[in-house]
Amino acid sequence: MTWALHLHLIAAIAWIGGAFFMFLLGVSLRKKEDQQAVYPRIGPIYGYFETVALLILLTTGYFMISHNGLLAILFSNITNEVIDALRTKLYIVGIIVVLTVIHMTISLMTLHQEKTPLQKFFSRGSSMGIFLLNLVVLHYAMVLRDIL
Repeated sequence: MTWALHLHLIAAIAWIGGAFFMFLLGVSLRKKEDQQAVYPRIGPIYGYFETVALLILLTTGYFMISHNGLLAILFSNITNEVIDALRTKLYIVGIIVVLTVIHMTISLMTLHQEKTPLQKFFSRGSSMGIFLLNLVVLHYAMVLRDIL
């Protein structure tokens, strides 16, 4: 069981750290030419790296929930501090997964071409949503660790 927690923490560090790096990169590269030089080169590498991290997070998270007998409880009417925090965390993770699919789809479709204004809006919006919601998930992870 500790292997799952360790893998989960490493993947969380990679996921959140990568999102933070890309956020800082996006803020610091103000010129369109700089963005066009950097993003097509590191975007796909980052995307695949983050996809693996997300899959590890989802797999180890499911394993830990199942291994601790919480799977059935999550879908019941039982409510307490731990279950409520875990449910909230999982709802937010679900939103992050949807936003990640949106962002990756747009990014892969427009890798070597100009994004339309609508694509830019959804790509940047989903990216910012992922970044901010990562911080909320991190908060709930700390809440759960404090409770347990």
